[in-house]
Amino acid sequence: MHRSLASRSALALLFALALAGGAAAQQAPGAAPAAPCGGDLAAFLEGVKKDAVAAGASAAAADEAFAGADIDPKVLSRDRAQGVFKQTFLEFSQRTVSQARLDIGRQKMKQYADVFARAEQEFGVPPGVITAFWAMETDFGAVQGDFNTRNALVTLSHDCRRPELFRPQLIALIEMVQHGDLDPATNTGAWAGEIGQVQMLPRDIIAYGMDGDGDGHIRLKQSSPDAILTAAKFIQHLGFERGQPWLQEVTVPDNLPFEKSGLGGTMKAAEWFALGVKPRDGNTAFGDLEGDLVLPQGRMGPAFIAYPNFKIYLEWNKSFIYTTSAAYFGTRLSGAEPYLKGVPEQGLASDQMKALQTKLQSLGHDVGEIDGILGSGTRVAIQKEQQRLGMPADGWATPALLNAL
Repeated sequence: MHRSLASRSALALLFALALAGGAAAQQAPGAAPAAPCGGDLAAFLEGVKKDAVAAGASAAAADEAFAGADIDPKVLSRDRAQGVFKQTFLEFSQRTVSQARLDIGRQKMKQYADVFARAEQEFGVPPGVITAFWAMETDFGAVQGDFNTRNALVTLSHDCRRPELFRPQLIALIEMVQHGDLDPATNTGAWAGEIGQVQMLPRDIIAYGMDGDGDGHIRLKQSSPDAILTAAKFIQHLGFERGQPWLQEVTVPDNLPFEKSGLGGTMKAAEWFALGVKPRDGNTAFGDLEGDLVLPQGRMGPAFIAYPNFKIYLEWNKSFIYTTSAAYFGTRLSGAEPYLKGVPEQGLASDQMKALQTKLQSLGHDVGEIDGILGSGTRVAIQKEQQRLGMPADGWATPALLNAL
């Protein structure tokens, strides 16, 4: 769930949303040296057990957790073969925020009304926000992954690519075993070790887990109340502010300073409203909050004001298309109307996007990897070139821009 530790899996793969680990795959400057990895598996597990016991776990829990543990080649295959996300916002959001999912989500919100009320009272997170993540992560628990969690974390910890990320998760799993919250032999989940209906890693479950059904255990795989309250506590931890919006659909005039659009701006929502940006729901009560004008497919497509609470979505998942879709899903479950699709300008195919990125790079822009993906770095570079060329600087990659460069 928390993408600072591992990249998406489970439904991410189901939806062809295999997201690159990005910063998560790199050891931060000044971080501790990578944990020991590789070599004889038994010796490796003995080392993990020693660390776990030093951290307070019992030797018996470690032995139970590691009984029958093995390397899973399929996990390594998934880790090496992570894809990239190339769908547009309209394509992805139309598929994921379906009427069927909206209907089920509303049924779940009614079914667990008392649990959602507690989540909002204690953590300030509205039901729609939690339910949207619940839907997008596992289809309300229907698709949680079929990899043995213990073996997945053993595999990724033993592998020398990112042991500093996964070894602590393996130690946290031992703690879950000690609490009686996880059966290491049978518990399944995502290939990267995420567990349960909202796909959380063991360390986050230990830190933010909530017993929502009162059975004395935190079992996000089996218990929807546990999953709902745990998600709420985790979202609050990410910085969600009680009573504030996260995303609001707007309409935009043609004469905006589009170069100021995009995430990371410094304008307040009221400043956009003064320039002719209009909320579709008519609510301008949050004008004093910072508000980024978000145009996933340029000025001719859907348009939104992203408020500070939108940042929690980027903490959950680094993909702009996923996060914007999840945030939109949350607004729909909270009563918003379907967005106006508009008529976006034609975008670029993958090979065209790579050609555009190559040109932008040659002009001195940092677009990251030449991968055919319209990521944040490419969007910023596009805006700068659009402005230089006298085009509306909305960050959307078009054939006209490619030809102009």
